[in-house]
Amino acid sequence: MASGSVQINFPAVIPALVVFDLDYTLWPFWVDTHVIPPFTKRSDGRVFDRNKDEMVLHKDVRPILQQLQSKGIKIAAASRTDSPPDAKTLLKLYDIDQYFNYKEIYPGCKKTHFQRFHKQSKIDYEDMLFFDDESRNIRDLSKIGVTCIFVDEDYGLTKDLFEEGLKEFAKNKTKGHAKREL
Repeated sequence: MASGSVQINFPAVIPALVVFDLDYTLWPFWVDTHVIPPFTKRSDGRVFDRNKDEMVLHKDVRPILQQLQSKGIKIAAASRTDSPPDAKTLLKLYDIDQYFNYKEIYPGCKKTHFQRFHKQSKIDYEDMLFFDDESRNIRDLSKIGVTCIFVDEDYGLTKDLFEEGLKEFAKNKTKGHAKREL
């Protein structure tokens, strides 16, 4: 899908780093339990697991990533999957791996992922926007100043939800988050 087919409306105030969970955010399954490796990509670009079940990327994901990159906004992946190699393989097979400046893909706490993003990027938590389908992660990271958006697992990341996240980030930056550390 070309980036022009889904046009994102960016507000004047934008995040320095946008972080995405993977499972049920960028794709509609858990990579460690719902699909079976090895994964293959056919000549038409479609991706399948060992059982020949097609594994799709949510339709708005690629154009969102493309437009973030074109705006110079850093992008990160944060996943607590028990199968990091499979998640990383899917990022490559979906041809979206190149959009991610930072990747923290391993079991554990999302707070640890964000501590590492902060250390690597030198970007303050208040300048980060995060999308995830798990309430506990939203709750934990909101406490330290990250603008967090809950993703409904039935829909995953959509253009509308992404724009809602951008607006929430701009609103939070305008009113000012108190700086807090993990």
